[in-house]
Amino acid sequence: MNTGISRESRQRRILIGVALMFFAPLGVAFLLYYGNAWRPGGRVNHGELIQPPRPLPDAGLPAPYSLQHKWTLLYVQLGSCDELCLKRLYDTRQVRTALDRDMDRVQRILIAEPGCCDMQALRKVHPDLISVSRGAALEPLLDLLPSPDSHRVYLVDPLGNLMMFYAAGSEAKGMLEDMKRLLRLSQIG
Repeated sequence: MNTGISRESRQRRILIGVALMFFAPLGVAFLLYYGNAWRPGGRVNHGELIQPPRPLPDAGLPAPYSLQHKWTLLYVQLGSCDELCLKRLYDTRQVRTALDRDMDRVQRILIAEPGCCDMQALRKVHPDLISVSRGAALEPLLDLLPSPDSHRVYLVDPLGNLMMFYAAGSEAKGMLEDMKRLLRLSQIG
C-alpha cells in the first residue's frame, strides 16, 4: 500500500515539474516585462532617429545629383571649415570606404558657405565628396534640418527622407555599424 501512495506522489511531482518547466519561464518573462524591474533596450542604432522621417527637396543641388536613389551622408558647414568640420568629413569618407562593395550605394554631400575653405584642396583629399555652395535655392532643404549649425551628419534614405542624424561627438564606428545594418536590410538604394 505504501508503494501505491508513493507512486501517485511521484507521478504528481513529475507532472508538476513538467508544468513548471513550461510555465515558469513564461511567468518570469511576464514579470520582467510588465513589472518595473527591467525593460529590454530596444535601441540598436547609434544615431538619433528623426520621427517621423522628413522628405527633403532636391532643390539647389547640382543637376546630376539628387537626394534620391542613394543613401546620403549630408553635412552642412556654416562658416569656415574648422578642425571639427575636417574630422567629420574624414569620418564620413572612412565610413563610406569601409562599406566596401556597398560603398557605391552611399554618397556624401557637403553644403558649405561660399568661400568656407579651399575647395581644390578639399577635392584632392575627398574626391568623392559632392560639395555645394549654400544659397537661396538650398534654404527649403536647410529649413527642414534640425539644428543645421552643430557639426551634425544627417542620414537621408534613398527615397529622399531625412531619417537620422549623428551629433558632433558621435563616433564614426557607430555611423558605420548603422550604415552596414541599413544597407543589409534595405531593398532600395
